[in-house]
Amino acid sequence: MDLPEGSEVPELVLVFSGKRKSGKDFVTDRIQRRLGSEVCGILRLSGPLKQQYAQEHGLDLDQLLGSGPYKERYRADMIHWGETRRLQDPGFFCRLATRGIRQPVWVVSDARRLSDLQWFRSKFPLQTQCVRVQSSEETRMQRGWSFTAGVDDAESECGLDSGVQFDWIITNEGDAPSLDEQLQPILKLAEEASSSSSISRS
Repeated sequence: MDLPEGSEVPELVLVFSGKRKSGKDFVTDRIQRRLGSEVCGILRLSGPLKQQYAQEHGLDLDQLLGSGPYKERYRADMIHWGETRRLQDPGFFCRLATRGIRQPVWVVSDARRLSDLQWFRSKFPLQTQCVRVQSSEETRMQRGWSFTAGVDDAESECGLDSGVQFDWIITNEGDAPSLDEQLQPILKLAEEASSSSSISRS
């Protein structure tokens, strides 16, 4: 298998997607806390994208990785730049994100396009499970979201809205079933994967 240097073949790949302010990072961080960082590695596809974008445009990477106005100022252009890169090489950012990941469970926290899902499904067909995190617009607005033309109607936000068969759907709302309850079967799957990993690697 064509893996980046320093990476090991995962036992389970959980690919998360969802709209802005749906709580993807909150959910994936919670999973990592429950499993432990030795077992679960979080891969953020936006990390290498922002790193490369900052490098090529002479920008402040720390501010681009934050959630303040600096990132918002460049968001639309960064999306356009990322799309151009993906057209040239659909797996470019996926390969960068998996570099050096050695944990048995991979959690991809921010898949945004069909090409992201396709890359992981093609590389790890038996291990990959796709998870959608959803919240109502009202809840997302309470978390600070507001519609931005060129961002919220772009492929980076809408590319996985339809035509995708998700293995799991997590509803991240105050009145939904508890998050821990919804995550239980996913955590069980991850624990089983890490157990089989420790047996095969021992």
